[in-house]
Amino acid sequence: MPELDQVASAAGAREDLPLLRDAAREAGAIAMRYFGNNPQVWMKGGTSPVSEADHAADAYLRQTLLAARPDYGWLSEETADNPARLAARRTFVVDPIDGTRGFLEGLRSWCVSIAVVEDGRTLAGVLECPATEETYWALPGEGAFLNGRRIAVRRPAAMVEIGGPKPLIALMPAEWQGRLSRVPYIPSLAYRLAMVANGRLDATFVKPNAHDWDIAAADLILREAGGALLDQKGRAPRYAGEVIHHGALVAGSGELLAVLSGIIAGLDG
Repeated sequence: MPELDQVASAAGAREDLPLLRDAAREAGAIAMRYFGNNPQVWMKGGTSPVSEADHAADAYLRQTLLAARPDYGWLSEETADNPARLAARRTFVVDPIDGTRGFLEGLRSWCVSIAVVEDGRTLAGVLECPATEETYWALPGEGAFLNGRRIAVRRPAAMVEIGGPKPLIALMPAEWQGRLSRVPYIPSLAYRLAMVANGRLDATFVKPNAHDWDIAAADLILREAGGALLDQKGRAPRYAGEVIHHGALVAGSGELLAVLSGIIAGLDG
């Protein structure tokens, strides 16, 4: 029965949240041991850096979370994907360090991102941002929180702050251009979405090819804060399926989100 399934899912999410928070906190502490200490770095695909900090945090999370929930699937940026996860009812979706490039440059806006996903939707999400001493979390229908304080998206104002690529921001209608301020680039997409959820940013464009591990946890946090993350067809993304990357996305709330959604709806692909 669908209603009973929803109740069971909600109960499971509440049980998972303390596990996620504890694991994220320890993974953040592991990453901090390398932060600013010139960790060893490799390049993935010739363009994307990965460090020994990423690997250490990922190994801890994989061991800890799967030991606690051995029947869950596992999807992580730093672990080779195993299609066997598709048979699991629930899946951990993990980025051990979201914003590795910024992490390596000494920027503080990076985080450990952990989500539990069932049937394509996030049931529990945690972002641990140790360099900024911020912990975000959310459960469906129960609100979004930062360090224990409930958070909400920013209310409409005369001036708006937007994140994302300049070419997309340049497509904003003329009547909005005089009201816009583009924030400097934030390498961690999860952290950028958390800024929207926390009211520090009004909205953001997301260029194509974000992966599940970049956004699954932050998506729920944003939604519970009163915002939304939408694809080119105006739909919420789904996670932990066979396809784990996404086209252009937008995040925000209210009229501004509708404007951004209209822009990406007109893009090719």
